[in-house]
Amino acid sequence: MTAGNAGYVVRIAEEPADREACFAVRKEVFVGEQGVPEDIEYDAYDAGAVHVLAVREDGVPLGTGRLLHGEAAAAKNGGDASVGSLGRLAVTREARGLGVGAALVRAIEDAARARGLTAVDLHAQTQALGFYERLGYAAYGPEFPDAGIPHRSMRRSL
Repeated sequence: MTAGNAGYVVRIAEEPADREACFAVRKEVFVGEQGVPEDIEYDAYDAGAVHVLAVREDGVPLGTGRLLHGEAAAAKNGGDASVGSLGRLAVTREARGLGVGAALVRAIEDAARARGLTAVDLHAQTQALGFYERLGYAAYGPEFPDAGIPHRSMRRSL
């Protein structure tokens, strides 16, 4: 569990209620704000993923993200099982600018290190490239659409 600097904590979402909170944040941000179809927002990877959750001191969920590892990650990153796949990073509108996104990324990286992974890949919305670059990620490959939104692949060695 990581203490936040603005009245929140980030933790691995192990309890069913925490998982539900993660999915609720994703629905609010991706489905509600960005128009991602709900039937593609949740996928078979969710079951085996490590989910992280940022919650305010009063229990209100502020953000989430997930780490795929092993075969699930290899399916997303070109076959390298030593590289994790960060995805579904979402921060509620009220929590943006508080450092929640960066804290979630660092918690996912910690989970990747704990599983012996050597790097983390992600597919960033192009409007978020600068955010990930500030956290040490480098873009590679061409831009591509995902759910109708332009993305680029990025990677950071751990």
